Amino acid sequence: MNKDSKTTARNFRPALCAVLCAQAIALNFFESLIPELPFLPPGAKPGLSNIITMFAAASLGLPQALIITAAKSLFAFATRGFTAFIMSISGGVLSCLAAYFLLKFAGRKLGYIGISVICSLCHNFGQLCAGCVITGSRMTFYYAPFLALFGVITGILTGLIFAAVLPALEKQKKYILR
Repeated sequence: MNKDSKTTARNFRPALCAVLCAQAIALNFFESLIPELPFLPPGAKPGLSNIITMFAAASLGLPQALIITAAKSLFAFATRGFTAFIMSISGGVLSCLAAYFLLKFAGRKLGYIGISVICSLCHNFGQLCAGCVITGSRMTFYYAPFLALFGVITGILTGLIFAAVLPALEKQKKYILR
């Protein structure tokens, strides 16, 4: 890649970040349409938008992945209120940090499914901590076993989907950064 190509790619990184933000918000909106099931903890969702965050962490870096996390959280605030924002940002930042460092240092050992499961569990832990602060009670940690089981299941699901859509995301990246 010559100097001009690198400069051009660097100039279009914000455009790729914006496209990924839009995709993450669209997936977040789609998830908000899924009705809550009575046997799941309140607010439990599959975390499909985290596929985009994982891709951003791997291909653009931590700052851009955090921007996408913040955008998703602001969308949650605009559509579902302050509590949704706090829950989204607390779980999202922890999950984003885990994705970045795991992809950077343990990606080959853990694979996408392993990383996705860990990120899902980190997201749930962040939300449990936020729930404790919001309610002023440690009782929210009684949800931990249910959220852990749900986190493993959804982590496997999102890891499988991530691996399946990765070629399309890479193609999109290549097209925008050309």
